Amino acid sequence: MDELVAEFSPPGAPNLWQYETLPGHFDEVIGATGQMRPAWHRLIGALEAMGVAELDRRWQQAQRLIRDNGVTYNLYHDAAGLNRPWQLDAIPYIVDANEWAHIEAAVAQRAGLLNQILIDLYGRQQLLTDGLLPAELLFANDGFLRAAKSIRVPGDIYLHHYAADLARSPTGQWWVVNDRTQAPSGAGYALENRLVMTRSLPEVFRECQVNRLAEFFAHMRNLLSQTALTRKDRPRIVMLTPGPYNETYFEHAYLARYLGFILVEPDDLTVREGRVFLKTLDALMPVDVILRRMDDAFCDQLELRGDSLLGVPGLVHAARSGNVVIANALGSGVIQSPAIMAFLPALAAKLLGEPLLMPSVATWWCGQ
Repeated sequence: MDELVAEFSPPGAPNLWQYETLPGHFDEVIGATGQMRPAWHRLIGALEAMGVAELDRRWQQAQRLIRDNGVTYNLYHDAAGLNRPWQLDAIPYIVDANEWAHIEAAVAQRAGLLNQILIDLYGRQQLLTDGLLPAELLFANDGFLRAAKSIRVPGDIYLHHYAADLARSPTGQWWVVNDRTQAPSGAGYALENRLVMTRSLPEVFRECQVNRLAEFFAHMRNLLSQTALTRKDRPRIVMLTPGPYNETYFEHAYLARYLGFILVEPDDLTVREGRVFLKTLDALMPVDVILRRMDDAFCDQLELRGDSLLGVPGLVHAARSGNVVIANALGSGVIQSPAIMAFLPALAAKLLGEPLLMPSVATWWCGQ
């Protein structure tokens, strides 16, 4: 928000804002009885003690941090162009521990399910044979890469990184609106959000006992290191970006620096005799793992989109030869299709032996 427009109630009053909830809509702060939800009490108390003038000053400080740190999200048709600052709300969003535990379990379950589906679609395709997925959903899907079917994925891990778009139902139940399996973005922005808000509202974070993010990124780094096929002790990991004109380029550079990976563009890599190398002034350096932030089809002009200006010729061959690990695996974008959601309840029962912990937004396969 550009201006802080909240009006605080007097100290000790039950609600931070004087407003009426909308009938038929879930309100994040105020419960059905008109009382503040317990998870928000500490935050609201800390903000009320701070006062509007001080909160406004802190918010101006946070916006300066965003500008000084160069945090941007590029919108191609936006007037600000490549200089559009990242948008951040002045007041943090609260999810209580019990609700977050449910979200965490549901998203982890969904990631595992989608990974199992990818193993089958690029393997035996038994789900098609058993009629659990229609053949049209796969073979008429532009996201299905036939060139990737013969690639052996180490450890059967197609999804090293998964993201989901979540929304509330009118009753407050969480729904999955979209699955992001190809080259998910957002983790770097979440980390920068946390750093900015921690500096602008340090007492709030101490009072609310917020979960740390560092463990997630440490686990991500370790997972990528362990999947390397060669040189497991000190694998060379690169983050492949389309370049500075990509809408999330800030995140690419930010995460690469935070994780200790080398940020590369396609022209920085070359494939020789089935191996991927990083071009340097001294020599060609072998690459073990590629964390890609590019769509599947653009990654290789030889076997995928011939008109791509962003790919590394021969990358599919290097992956097929077992000489490089690509995360997420090539072809993982096939299950970003919303049509997959219509079949997930039955697939969860078949592949996991349990129901989905979080439903998808209502979806139908109109071919039935």
